[in-house]
Amino acid sequence: MRVNLTIGHENKARRTDAAERQKLRAAARQTLKSCGFPRDAELSLIFTDDAGIRRLNRDFRGIDKATDVLSFPQWEAGEWQEAPEELPVALGDIVISREKAAAQAQAFGHSPLRETVFLFVHGLLHLLGYDHELGETEEKAMFAKQDEIMQALDLPRE
Repeated sequence: MRVNLTIGHENKARRTDAAERQKLRAAARQTLKSCGFPRDAELSLIFTDDAGIRRLNRDFRGIDKATDVLSFPQWEAGEWQEAPEELPVALGDIVISREKAAAQAQAFGHSPLRETVFLFVHGLLHLLGYDHELGETEEKAMFAKQDEIMQALDLPRE
């Protein structure tokens, strides 16, 4: 399975370095593998600041405040199977606030890289149909999958 991850930056978001890009690509592969995703895939990741993510959160979710990560799936759960088999499945877009990631890393006492990868995995799970906001069972399943993936990436909770 191949994964095409496009990474972009807007506003005042810090640029990614080679080590971070490598870890994010590894996280994409590991997440798809852990979820049993059988196809080549593509997705985009945009880094922004709190103002940028607040605008998106307001415009698309009706919540006028900054958040850490947003996901914009290309498909409803399972509908990606309708995509032509000869092409990679376009999963959607993930947006991460660099400011929120840095603040949360400091609050939780781990590295900004670990927090960024965690938020990326969380966002990618949403693109794959996981949703912790649907209820306790779904939340437990999603959070267990996040922990499994982060362990496999050697980035467990510290």
